[in-house]
Parts: sequence; structure tokens; C-alpha cells
Amino acid sequence: MRLITAGICLVAGVVSSGVPPALSEDAVQVDSALIDQATLPDAIDSKGARPKADPSVISPAVDALPPPLLPLAAPPSLALPDAPSQVRIHELRPLTLEESLQLAEVNSPQLKAAASRVDQAKSGLRAAIAAWYPTVDLSASGLPEYFKSYSYRNPDFVTNNETYGRQWRVNGSLQVSWDLINPARVPQIAAARDRFERAGDSYLIALRDLRLEAQTAYFALQQADEGVRIGQDSVKASLVSYRDARARFNAGVNTKLDVLEAETQLARDRNILTTNRRDQETQRRNLARVLGLPQDVTPTAATPARPLGLWEPTLQESIVAAYNYSEELDQLILDISINNSQANASLAAVQPVVRFVNSTSASRTEGQNGQTSRSDIDMGDFTYGVQNSTALTASWRLFDGGRARAEYRRSKQAAEESRLNFARTRDQIRLQVERNFLGLRAAIQNIDTTATEVLSSQESLRLSQLRVQAGVGVQREVVNSQRDLTQAELKYARAINDYNTNLVTLQRRTGLDALIACNAVSLTGTKPEPEQEPIPIEPTPLKTACPSVATASSSVNQTETSPVQPLW
Repeated sequence: MRLITAGICLVAGVVSSGVPPALSEDAVQVDSALIDQATLPDAIDSKGARPKADPSVISPAVDALPPPLLPLAAPPSLALPDAPSQVRIHELRPLTLEESLQLAEVNSPQLKAAASRVDQAKSGLRAAIAAWYPTVDLSASGLPEYFKSYSYRNPDFVTNNETYGRQWRVNGSLQVSWDLINPARVPQIAAARDRFERAGDSYLIALRDLRLEAQTAYFALQQADEGVRIGQDSVKASLVSYRDARARFNAGVNTKLDVLEAETQLARDRNILTTNRRDQETQRRNLARVLGLPQDVTPTAATPARPLGLWEPTLQESIVAAYNYSEELDQLILDISINNSQANASLAAVQPVVRFVNSTSASRTEGQNGQTSRSDIDMGDFTYGVQNSTALTASWRLFDGGRARAEYRRSKQAAEESRLNFARTRDQIRLQVERNFLGLRAAIQNIDTTATEVLSSQESLRLSQLRVQAGVGVQREVVNSQRDLTQAELKYARAINDYNTNLVTLQRRTGLDALIACNAVSLTGTKPEPEQEPIPIEPTPLKTACPSVATASSSVNQTETSPVQPLW
């Protein structure tokens, strides 16, 4: 207590006296040591003007389910139940985190749609590359064509005023065209190639987001399961307290107020249990949605919540890894390249195009036309011919009202917008990493403090029950202790969920997965000795989440212990 008081007085004295000169000099030195931002590496120089998607930076998605999970394959995409029996749950299927990830990767329609967009972009690239090849067109006006005619003319001017005709005609032409000079061809192919690379980046982003969504949904279900367990234990304990209070009241050693307080706590715990059961059902169905499970299956968590591991990289290492790992930044660089290519393609509209054209046509006609009577027509009369022409053609739009130049400026402005979006996304990525890193650090502290709170609340509840049984305590002490224990256990479960969520989010942002695995530990019945830390408490150095009960296990022989149900 004296150390805490002294720390508070020291902080108050520093604040009231202002900043000392030495601190001001240090601040000036720090300001003078700032890095010149103009000397930072350029993203296009580091990543290239057209960064390619690298699937090797992430483990590939599972493309087939193992035999035990085959019944959990997703229903057809257009399946739509139309009867209550088709959506009624027939199975509660326990799943591990690894099985959940496998099901999500195989069943997810979002991931399949992202893979389809990659194929679409690949087809678009092949279509753009086809501009280098000649085109061959075959056309025919009759295959065959039957022609029959009759004409009548004023007899005052001609002697034969009626003519007849009947013919069979076959006409065909073959044209080969090849653009020798086409200024729009190269930029259009470059833009298509960049769109294909961008689609590959989108697939990797979708895969990472899917894994993160599946993991967070699984962790939320674990927390909901823990909440149901805590609610059930609280209801059992409150029910025992309520029965004891009524028994003592009937025996004349207790008051009606104690019975009412025990009944109130029992109702409160039942309400908590009802809420937690609702959250459990909601999280189960949310996980079923993420995993794409059949309509009549609901997943459950097969393993309890526990910290996944320890995050070794520093904050600065995590930020730099996120910059190098993020496909969102690569996509914006590709957007710059795409817009520049579109700008060049826009200028091609007012540039000359030289084309090689070769045309071949053939025709055959049987019959006659212009005969004075139908009987004079001889179908054995025929004619045929073949024509071929080869030429170089050129076209050049000299004036288009300034449209091509306007389209060029629009694409260049879009490229500049992508540069600005790159800066905004870069800052967002850093903020996300810092937020998750600080959340991970806070979760570690919360795991440590809530573990102590759980142990203290358990011991407080035990002592309160002993005091009531000995006749020196009141039921209000038991009620308060029971409520404190329930809240402490819920906060402990929430702290583990926050830790795991921030951990997997950091993995998704940075691509770093070198974690130190946590050993399976349980909450002991020993409360650790309080740490004597100065005020204010510094958040660094970073503690570890796994051995958060190491201090508790080291003092087993110094403090009275009581059996506790494991929370990890």
C-alpha cells in the first residue's frame, strides 16, 4: 500500500511540476532524429510495377474432404428447401478447429466464386492476346440460293414485254485480315494481364479472410459454450444456496430476507443461462453458415477454448511483414498499371491502324434470266467465277472532338487516385496490425488478471458459505460472491476469446505463423501473489498468455487451495 501511494504521489508531482528541461532536450533530439519520409523505398520499386500473385506464401486450400467429413459436403448451389422437415436439425456434429477450416475451404461458395473470377480473368487475357493473330471470316449469300423472276414492261416501248428467269446460285467469300500496326493492342493485353494477376490476389485475400472468419466463428462458439457451462454451474450453486436458505428459514435460524436474496440470485443466474444458451445456438448456426454445412446439421465445438500460442514478432516486425504480405497493396499497384494501360489504349483511337486484308470470293450460277418465256429457260446454262484481292488498308481518325484525349486524362486521374488509395490502405493496414497487437497485449493482461479474479472469487464464495453455515454471515455475502464468481469466469472466457481472435487476425495480416505452442494448463486453486508495480502500469514488456498461471502453481504450498474445475 505504501508503494502504491508513493507511486501515485510521484506521478502527481511530475504532472504538477511540468516537463523538466532534460525531458524537453530529449524531445528535441527525438524530433531531430525523425526519418526523412522522402527517403522511404518506393512501393513500385520494391514490388515492381506489376506484382504477381504468389500462391506459395499461403498454404493451398483443401480441395477434397477426408472420408469422415464427406457427409458434411455443401448442398448444391441452387438447392432451396421447401418443407420444414428439410431444415429440421437431425445431427449435432462436434468439430475441431482443423476440421472446421477444411470444411470451410471445400464448401465455401465465396471461395469458389473467387476461383471462378480467376478463370474469367484468364479467359479475358487469352481473348486479349488473340489480337496478335489474324482473323479469318467465311461468308456465303446462298448455300444454295434459288432465284426465280418475272417482269412485265409497257408494250408500247418494247416488243417482248414479258421476261422470265430461274437460277440456282452459290456465292461464298473468304477474308483474312491481320492488323500489322494497332496501337491499342499492347496496352489492352497489358491491362488484361494485370486484371488476371489482380484476380489471383483477390483469391488469396478471399482464402485468408475465409480462414479468419472460420476461426473467429469457432472461437465465438467456444466462448458461448463456456458461457453455458458457467451459467449451468451458477444455477446449480444458486439452487443449493436457495435450498439451504429455505431450510434454515424453516428451522428458524434464518430470515425471509435471506431466502428472497437467494431466490433473486437464482433467477438472475437462470436469466444468464438463458441468454448464454441463446448465444450458443446463434454461434452454432453462424459457424454452420461459414462452413457451408448441410441444412440439417448443426456444428458444435469439440474442444474447449485455450490460447493457441505465443506471438514472438515485435510490433515493428509485424507491421513490416504486413506491408510485404498484403495483397491489397499489390492490387492497388496493379490498378495503377491497369489505368495507365487504359490511358494508352485511349490514345490509340486517334492513331493510325495498318491492316493486311486478303479476300477471296467464288460464285456459280445455273439457269438463265431474262428469257421471253418459261420454256426458253435452259437450266444447263451455268457460269462460275473466282476473285481474289490482296491489299494493305490504313485508317486514321484525325479528329474526334477531343474524346481520346479526355479518356486519356480520365485514366491518368484514376491512376493517381489508386496512388492515393495505396497511401490510405497502407495506413489502414498499420492501424489494423497495431490494433490487433495492442488487443493481444491487453488480452494477455486480462487473462492474467481474470485468472486471479476467478481464484479470488472462488475462495470468497467458499468462505462466505462457511460463514453462513457457522451463523456469523448473511446470505447477501453468498449472493454477492456467487455473482462475482460468475462475472469473473465470463470475463476469463472472454479474455481467451479476445486473445485467440487477435492472434489469428495478426497471422492473417502479417502471414507470420511461427508460434510457440501452449501446453495444456488448468486454472489451479492458488491465488498468485500480487505484483508490486509502479503507477502508472506500463503495458510493456509483453507478458505471455500460456504460463499465466505459472505464478499460481509456484505458490501452491504457501496458500490454502480448493479444487476448481479447469477453465482451459
